[in-house]
Amino acid sequence: MNGAHRDVEARLAKLGVRPEDLDESFTRSGGPGGQNVNKVETAVLLVHRPSGVVVRCSEARSQEQNRRLARVRLAEKLEGLAREREARLRHELELERRRKRPRPHGLKLRILEHKRRRSSVKANRRRPSGDD
Repeated sequence: MNGAHRDVEARLAKLGVRPEDLDESFTRSGGPGGQNVNKVETAVLLVHRPSGVVVRCSEARSQEQNRRLARVRLAEKLEGLAREREARLRHELELERRRKRPRPHGLKLRILEHKRRRSSVKANRRRPSGDD
């Protein structure tokens, strides 16, 4: 195993991806590359079963290079998903913190003053009592 492949495997292991969680299949690439891509199955389709993330790589003429590139892309996608999840959690925690924060004193006074005014407006709409 060369150094670059070990680095990719280390990134995947850090993300909690086990080799048995991956489905790897090979297909023909097609396109430029001559007889090699038309006859040999060099394209790699990598599926991470727990998350459902699918990556297909057919850029290189070599199957081994495509395998490494597919793993790199899978690691990038999973890292992006993890970052989004963390950002969403931080956002929700911040919203909860703001919700629980007490109201500023001046705002509370303005709200109470508004309620008093509304109360007097509504009281003026009532029918006059029969005390006349």
